[in-house]
Amino acid sequence: MATSRLPAPERLSLPEQVAQMVVVRASGHLFDHEIRYPAWEADSATLTRYVEELGVGGVILLGGSAAEVGLKTQALQAQARIPLLMAADVEEGVGQRFSGATWFPPPMALSAVADRNTTAALAYAEAFGAATAAEALAIGLNWVLAPVVDVNNNPANPVINVRAFGAGLERVSTLTQAFIRGAQTQPVLTAAKHFPGHGDTATDSHLDLPVLPHSRDRLHELELAPFRAAIAAGVDSIMTAHLQIPALDARLPATLSPATLTGLLRQELGFDGLIVTDALIMGAIANTYGPYEAAVLAVEAGADVLLMPGDPEGTIAAVIEAVNCGRIDPARITASVERLWRAKQKAAPALLPDGAGHAWEHLPPPPVNLAAVAQPATRQLAADILTASMTVQGQIVPSTAADPGHNIVVVDDAIGCRFLERTAAALTWPQRHHYHLKLVDTQGCQHWPQGEGEFSVEQNLRPSLVQIFVRGNPFRGSAQLLQLATAWLETLQSAQLLRGVIIYGSPYAMDQLQPYLKQVPHGFTYGQMPLAQSLILPTLLPEPLAMSDCQEFTD
Repeated sequence: MATSRLPAPERLSLPEQVAQMVVVRASGHLFDHEIRYPAWEADSATLTRYVEELGVGGVILLGGSAAEVGLKTQALQAQARIPLLMAADVEEGVGQRFSGATWFPPPMALSAVADRNTTAALAYAEAFGAATAAEALAIGLNWVLAPVVDVNNNPANPVINVRAFGAGLERVSTLTQAFIRGAQTQPVLTAAKHFPGHGDTATDSHLDLPVLPHSRDRLHELELAPFRAAIAAGVDSIMTAHLQIPALDARLPATLSPATLTGLLRQELGFDGLIVTDALIMGAIANTYGPYEAAVLAVEAGADVLLMPGDPEGTIAAVIEAVNCGRIDPARITASVERLWRAKQKAAPALLPDGAGHAWEHLPPPPVNLAAVAQPATRQLAADILTASMTVQGQIVPSTAADPGHNIVVVDDAIGCRFLERTAAALTWPQRHHYHLKLVDTQGCQHWPQGEGEFSVEQNLRPSLVQIFVRGNPFRGSAQLLQLATAWLETLQSAQLLRGVIIYGSPYAMDQLQPYLKQVPHGFTYGQMPLAQSLILPTLLPEPLAMSDCQEFTD
């Protein structure tokens, strides 16, 4: 393998060193007018300035298609003097964030598989890690911000939930190691999150600071164990949790705590990879500390990477000032850059052709390899995990053209819903069986077929299939959606018009809705994407009607 002549950290100026510790957020879309979160995502001109002038160390991308992201990562790497870490939260595969790539079910699906067959679950987890890493690399991503290794032992957890491998320590630890083994087949970085454990919380750290009241003994017995397993498996980075844990630090949250990051993670657990903060724009940190003090405290605590600061330029200036005034030792910065260099060396093979003796900054970015994205075998792997983890009880009776029923689809936000495009099976399959769409969401959106007029829970009831898309929902939770779903289920059940129920996403929601499922055919799948819909619906509804019976839908 070729080695690079990357400049030694001490040869960089202090501003260059600090900038390497910053990872900024950007849209995966190529055009500025398609940016979905302008308050968080830099436009093209600003992003170019961050990369070319400030010299930031990396970019985290969200949104767009896999092809767009491939072009964008190429362009950004070409602009950078020192190769960038290109990151994405792809806990459910690259297709979770970037259309066209493979979208896997959430990690907790593997725990359901393990309930039936542990060997199969471990094999799936390893293949899942390998496929995610391969598709990431194919579009220029070299830092997979996965796996989540939190033990989700609090069913009310709004922010981890099905993102975890499960609610049991041993299950989470073994599946974590399997995923990392798979990802290590490719030259990409992995990230275990959220240290020291975000599973037993009921507060959303996107909004506020959760408090974890457990003792150090309890933390070592449960929360910390999967991180020890990840470290033993060779995980490249560990992401912090925005949590207050008095047993570790009575004053500072984990992300900003020297006792937690340096004392516990570095010294006690022996981790020498990258420590990366969770997003610094999240309310748990930003509401109290602001963008600049939070960054300085995180570096003092031992963080190597400052992820998504609200003001990247101001953040760099704040850390530089902290060094210049003696608050931060320059050696603390150099140590982080040295770890970044080691991480970038691991991700370098894609940037370094065999025999290359040039410095990184003179090499062209790797080509996009869309042929490696969404291959049949990878999509089949996702389908196999979905099938192995779903549950189905009974079979739904079809409606008829003479006496059609309703397909009541309940979602959180119909407008921002990626998985209910016009061709999605949740819409088209029931229609072929004479269940006509009624779409409702918690934002007040209602969509009914032309001619039916206004519709409510109390009016115009017909025999109905209810499909509920619900999972842990950062920023909003799922209580309102469950209330809406419960209202429909109660009314239809009372009227004896509930033909069947399908729940997509959260097994905890299924547990809450269990009283309405006992007497009717029902199914559950961890996935919400069209692939999950197309797998579970045919198992609950009979085969499609003969085409002669479907003429009304052909115009």
